[in-house]
Amino acid sequence: MSPIFFDTHAHLHFPEFAADLSDVLQRAREAGVRFMLTIGTDVEDSRAAVALAEEHPDVYAAVGIHPHDAAQAGEAALEELERLAATSPKVVAIGEIGLDYYRNLSPREIQVGAFQEQLSLARRLRRPVLVHCREAHADALDILRGGMPVAGGIMHCFSGDVAVARQCLDLGLLISLAGPVTYPNARKLPEVIKLVPPERLVVETDCPFLPPQPYRGKRNEPAYLPITAARVAELKGQS
Repeated sequence: MSPIFFDTHAHLHFPEFAADLSDVLQRAREAGVRFMLTIGTDVEDSRAAVALAEEHPDVYAAVGIHPHDAAQAGEAALEELERLAATSPKVVAIGEIGLDYYRNLSPREIQVGAFQEQLSLARRLRRPVLVHCREAHADALDILRGGMPVAGGIMHCFSGDVAVARQCLDLGLLISLAGPVTYPNARKLPEVIKLVPPERLVVETDCPFLPPQPYRGKRNEPAYLPITAARVAELKGQS
């Protein structure tokens, strides 16, 4: 029996897929990717994610405001995210939310406020969260300790070390690995994979970004997910 894969983090509604989405989805299905989660990054983008998910039975959606766009997370925007999540059965999570201190495209205090507000939304709706965290693990983990949703969540595209992974596990988070785990310079991730129990590991593409090593420099897509999964399994010592 062939493996069944779930791409836990994709952006299938992004413009990069507008010209050939049907082919992208077909290639994913042929590769064994039976479920895909397309992730919103702001209000308009979240609407597009929901609309796409409602067109395809194997695609689900998450709604949220990315830390890059945290300044958008005002009262009206949060109300619209709540409406989308409450009215569409295809919305299964709140995300992509979190902190990004690498690019700092929004002031840090605004990122923190948007993250906290959306965690509150997730708790109220009893939905898991999809957490973006880049060079901000200490602050992100502190905020999560103060407001982790009962439904849990995923630390998306994990980039921390073993110490950070332990803290994520203590919070009940799943650890998600993306294409970078296949890169030759992924030195921290093999030790993380050895630490994390198999039932707490998930995989993702984050497409159209972060393609696995054989496709670096090209657009990523869900059909490439088995490459990442195979590398994670190899590092875990499993088939």
